[in-house]
Amino acid sequence: MIITIDRIENNIIVAELPDGQFIDFPGKLFPDANEGDVYTIKKDVAETDIRRKRINEKMNKLFVD
Repeated sequence: MIITIDRIENNIIVAELPDGQFIDFPGKLFPDANEGDVYTIKKDVAETDIRRKRINEKMNKLFVD
């Protein structure tokens, strides 16, 4: 998804979505953002798989049958 930084108000990023809607993000998520900047947000499938595997391994150690 591509978002465009519309404005920054009190450390809140107001971004425009592709369909014209606006959404607020905490400024911490985009610390170097400026009005007019364009960001691409995408799911990191590889990192998701790594984390799920690690959590499943921990759960299996905790709940041994």
